[in-house]
Amino acid sequence: MDFEEAADALYAVPAADFIAKRNELAKQLKADGDQLGSTRLKALRKPTVAAWVANLVSRELPDDLDDLLALGEEFREATTDLDGDRLRELTPKRHQLLDKLAKAATGLSTDAGQKVSPDVAQKLRETLDAALVDPAAGDAVREGRLSSALRHVGFGVVDENGEPSNVTPISDERREAARARRKPAPAEPAADTHRAAEERAQAEREAAARAEAKQAFETAVEAAQAAEAHVEDLDQQLDDARDALSTAQQLVHQLGAQLDEARRAARDAQKESREARKRYNRL
Repeated sequence: MDFEEAADALYAVPAADFIAKRNELAKQLKADGDQLGSTRLKALRKPTVAAWVANLVSRELPDDLDDLLALGEEFREATTDLDGDRLRELTPKRHQLLDKLAKAATGLSTDAGQKVSPDVAQKLRETLDAALVDPAAGDAVREGRLSSALRHVGFGVVDENGEPSNVTPISDERREAARARRKPAPAEPAADTHRAAEERAQAEREAAARAEAKQAFETAVEAAQAAEAHVEDLDQQLDDARDALSTAQQLVHQLGAQLDEARRAARDAQKESREARKRYNRL
C-alpha cells in the first residue's frame, strides 16, 4: 500500500473511525519503509460531517458528479462568451443537478448510519456548487479527500470557518505530470547543450526546494504531534485531578459527618458525666 491508496482508504471510513484508521495506516506505511508517506498521512485532517458526505458523493456517485462538473465548464464558457441566453438555459439545470446530488447523498449517508442535519445539507449543497463554479474545487471534490466543506464567495473558495481553502493539494506525482505536459518541443541541435544545462540547473533547484519543503513539513508534523501528545497528557492530568478532587470532596463529607457524630457523642458523654457526678454527690 502506498500513500495514495492509504489516503483513499482513510477518507472512506466513517468519520468516527478516522483517527484510529489514520494511526493504523500510518503505522503500516512506516512498517513498509515509507516514512514520508506515514508522516504525510498523519498530517491529514479528520473530515467534518459535511465534508464526509461530499467525499461519499465522490466515491458512490462519480457519474453524477462528472455531470455537475461538466455543467460547470459550460457555465464558464457561456460566461466568457457573455452568452446570456445560454446562461439562462443552464441555470435551471444547475439547480436540478444540485438537488439530485444532494438528495442522493443524503440517502447514501443515512444508509451508512450518518444522519444529515439541515445545516450539513446546506453545507453539502454549497460544496457541490463550489465544485461546479471553481475548477480547483471541482478537482478537490472529485478526489474525495475533503476535510472541510467548501463555499464559493466573490474572491474564491473558503472552508467552513470562512478561511481561504487550499483545495488543490498537489502531490509530487501530479507536479511531475504537469511539468511533463509543459515540456517544450525539442530544440534545435545547436541549443540542446545549453537547454539541457538549464534544465539540469532548474531540476537541481527544484529538488533542493522540495527537500527543504519536505524537511519543513516533517518538522511541522512532529511539532503538531508533540503538541497533540501534550494536550492528551494535560487532559489526562485534568481527569486525574478531577477524580482526586471528587475523592477528596467525598472524604471531606465523610469526615464532616463523622465529626458531627463525634461532637454529639462528646456532648452526650459530658451530659452523662454531669448527671453521674450529681448522683454521686447526693450519696
